[in-house]
Amino acid sequence: MILRIILGAVLAAMALGQLASFDAMPAILTTYGLTSGAASTALAVALIGAEAVTAAWFLTRPRSRATAPLWLYTGVAVVWAVLAAQAFARGVALDNCGCFGTYAAQPLRWYVLVEDALMLLYAWLLWRGLRRARIPSPTARAALAAVRTQQENH
Repeated sequence: MILRIILGAVLAAMALGQLASFDAMPAILTTYGLTSGAASTALAVALIGAEAVTAAWFLTRPRSRATAPLWLYTGVAVVWAVLAAQAFARGVALDNCGCFGTYAAQPLRWYVLVEDALMLLYAWLLWRGLRRARIPSPTARAALAAVRTQQENH
């Protein structure tokens, strides 16, 4: 629950920063070298939308077991990680990675890759937590089996 609240706050800040500087976001995304023009604009809209929806969900329903926000979060984390990793590997110089739009700008350096790796680790932790919550413990499975057996005998 605490991880969801923290990630919700980070995603809200990202979405707000990107939305407040939306006019610059397509150009920032174009500098990564994978998209341009309308594709960069569409990617900006998709990222901001996914970040905003996930942030709202994590902040208002941190105990939710729904998979939709986890898919959105994982998608956002993967997109930012792929953008950064491929640009870094190709030696693309970025003055602003764009995570917060034109606010809190940071150049693309190795530590941005670490931040992206952490976001992917958090996605894995969220999925793992959801899976654990949905799989009954051995004790719970035994109790359910006993109840079913008792119901069948009556």
